[in-house]
Amino acid sequence: MNTPAHLLLAAGVFAKPDSPKITTAAIIGGLLPDISLYLMAAYSLFINGNGPEYVFDVQYFSDSWQQIFAIDNSFILWGIFMGFALWQSNGWLMALTGGAILHLCLDFPLHHDDARQHFWPITNWVFHSPFSYWDSNHYGTVISALEQALVIVIWVVLWRRFTSTRMRIFFTSLAVIELAPILIFGMMF
Repeated sequence: MNTPAHLLLAAGVFAKPDSPKITTAAIIGGLLPDISLYLMAAYSLFINGNGPEYVFDVQYFSDSWQQIFAIDNSFILWGIFMGFALWQSNGWLMALTGGAILHLCLDFPLHHDDARQHFWPITNWVFHSPFSYWDSNHYGTVISALEQALVIVIWVVLWRRFTSTRMRIFFTSLAVIELAPILIFGMMF
């Protein structure tokens, strides 16, 4: 799934309007499994001056990048953090780890060629799903449409649950970032 969808879904499941700390933790949890990709890609693109094709066709699949992705996409590590959060009865840590685990649960069945080592450090095995959230050769068109519909539903839920203007603007911005490419290409073609 695309990152804005992960943030919205993490907020939809774990955020609490009366608890900014838990809401923030849920949103950050939805982001954390993707953060290394954003940081490494930005560094490679903007600091090292590499082109997007090199970054996403070569570096993305390199052993060094995949090892980093294995760490922040590990059900094992996030499960340990969730166990600790539950043991401590720590609400914000439960929301953070819950958002991250939800992210992994949604990514696991929706990555084909770009799948990750979700059970590291126990194994380096990678599940190459028959489905992809973006690759039309693996039902990406259908999955993308379902993702867009889910984003609209979760945006409505969040709009109704959160009454503050700031949070409504934030969630609307995420929904627009998620939906804009579809709307723009739909108008163009």
